[in-house]
Amino acid sequence: MDPALRREALTHATWAEPSSPSFDRLEFLGDAVLGVIVTTELFTRHPGASEGDLTFMRQRVVSREACAQVASECGLPDRMVNDAPRRHAEEARGMAGSRNVRAALAESAIGAGWLGAGPDATAHAVLSSFSAALDAAPGGAADPKSALQEALQAAGGVTARYEITGQDGPPHARTFHARVLQGDRELARGSGGSKQAAERAAAARARDALGEER
Repeated sequence: MDPALRREALTHATWAEPSSPSFDRLEFLGDAVLGVIVTTELFTRHPGASEGDLTFMRQRVVSREACAQVASECGLPDRMVNDAPRRHAEEARGMAGSRNVRAALAESAIGAGWLGAGPDATAHAVLSSFSAALDAAPGGAADPKSALQEALQAAGGVTARYEITGQDGPPHARTFHARVLQGDRELARGSGGSKQAAERAAAARARDALGEER
């Protein structure tokens, strides 16, 4: 890989120089690339899965927790610390323990791989690195609305309720939009080809968001 691209993928905004951009842009690209690769793999693996189930599975596979785990297994946090300027070494070591920073490193590495090694090599590396998450996805895909309700009850929360906020598209291919609320607090929004699929997508996003707050 090009040394400049590798350096960018491991550079946090805290110590990025004007001539050495941080990994934020590569993280943005990597997030999109990861989504496409994982979506394609799940679509192929589970031909009978509904749109809502596929959405839930994808969100579990590409979650911050899963990305952070992959980053740690690939040694990306240590590489970030080693590449950080000496004056930021202690700060870098602290950041290396952050789940969000580790997840960002995984996505920035994917973005760098896409630009430097190409789509095929990147897809192979992603599928290999996320194989455990991909294999485990079906077990949590049965009912995201039930999973969300269990999480809310465990936290002593109020029962979730759903609202359809709109729909668009032609009559033969409608897309519905929903949101899930806990009391008056909106937890997440989702979209799908049916009202139920939209609610399931919203529930899946809310469940992941609750997991990241812990």
